[in-house]
Amino acid sequence: MFVQLTKIFLSTTLISGIIFPFKRYAAFQTIRHFHTPKMTAFDRLSNLSSVLSPPKTCSAVSPEDIPVRPFKTTVVGSGNWGSTIAKVVAENCIERPQEFDQKVKMWVFEEKVKGQNLTEIINTKHENVKYLPGIMLPPNVVAVPDVVEACKDSDLIIFNIPHQFLGNILRQLKGRVNKGARAISCLKGLNVSKDGCDILPGVITKELGIACGALSGANLAPEVAECKWSETTVAYTLPDDYRGKVKDIDKAVLKHLFHRPYFHVHVIDDVSGVSLAGALKNVVAMAAGFVDGLGWGNNAKSAVMRLGLREMIHFAKLYFPSCEERTFTEESAGVADLITTCFGGRNVRVGRYMAQHKVSAHEAEKQLLNGQSCQGIYTTKEVYEFLSYRNAIDDFPLFHVTYDIIYNNFPMEKLPERVERTDEKY
Repeated sequence: MFVQLTKIFLSTTLISGIIFPFKRYAAFQTIRHFHTPKMTAFDRLSNLSSVLSPPKTCSAVSPEDIPVRPFKTTVVGSGNWGSTIAKVVAENCIERPQEFDQKVKMWVFEEKVKGQNLTEIINTKHENVKYLPGIMLPPNVVAVPDVVEACKDSDLIIFNIPHQFLGNILRQLKGRVNKGARAISCLKGLNVSKDGCDILPGVITKELGIACGALSGANLAPEVAECKWSETTVAYTLPDDYRGKVKDIDKAVLKHLFHRPYFHVHVIDDVSGVSLAGALKNVVAMAAGFVDGLGWGNNAKSAVMRLGLREMIHFAKLYFPSCEERTFTEESAGVADLITTCFGGRNVRVGRYMAQHKVSAHEAEKQLLNGQSCQGIYTTKEVYEFLSYRNAIDDFPLFHVTYDIIYNNFPMEKLPERVERTDEKY
């Protein structure tokens, strides 16, 4: 039965113009699961029929939401999270052709995979075989090796790269993007100097002169890519030069671009809070990995998470007073992301590997992440340097000891001594 259905699918997709491109993509996704034992032959035929029919959501855009021209979107970055976000927005672009241009450009740092350019593989096989293997990307995701070319003429640029590479990307793009473009940062990190600490959306706005919001939440890329249900938070504030509904990006447009049946989006104003929560939780996750690797159990991890959330909120209130505490306690970008990251993200894996194998953070990153970045290593240093400049590091004992473990070889086993409360009378 599987073979027969596959033949039907392949022959049908050869008939030009009959099946909408996204449905070919969706049909293939369904075909991949036809062998599931729990499904009957009738179920499989029903699924095939549903994905070969025209997408019902193509006409779902309300007349008042139709822009002057469809908005063009670019994703800067093609790691597992960048590729996943490209998949999410590409699905929505196809389902809402009156609102969004069908092509989603994705800037890819060009590299060879088994002798073939990664961009060529993505554009022909529709799969990022290095960073998101096994997941089919929609056919309207177009990999572009030149970041300036990828962003040219885009109305919305979604930044999704390791944050330590942001400066180089912005230098290439400065003065070469649409003056009226907008941006969303999916980056996790901070820009720290002796003069202060900036959130990355602020850096993007300062360097490119375009308004920038943030997206962050309890979102492990492989799970989102597999369409497993999750939530996220998008933060965006309308800029002073907002051109008006249907002429510019606003909160409704962002909701339409990112929200999927499996990826629920809540849009708020607190760009600083979402950005800080996304950055600081990675420091906490490193510490959670240490206690994990030492075999101390869930009680210890819960203690680390409680202390971490407390320090995250304290940091935000102290240095970014416009932040809202409820972003940390009620939004996916806050406590939910902290929980997920401390149980399943890259940072906890690296911290755990450090404890189990007695290796450095960078060695653990190299062994585990297939060329991808562990943001907690870098954010821990940035936070430490910022607090040290202000003689405030002792007010953040978990952040402090995490830095010492990563950079000064402080014994992990002594972590509890460093975070024990000393301000209590009893």
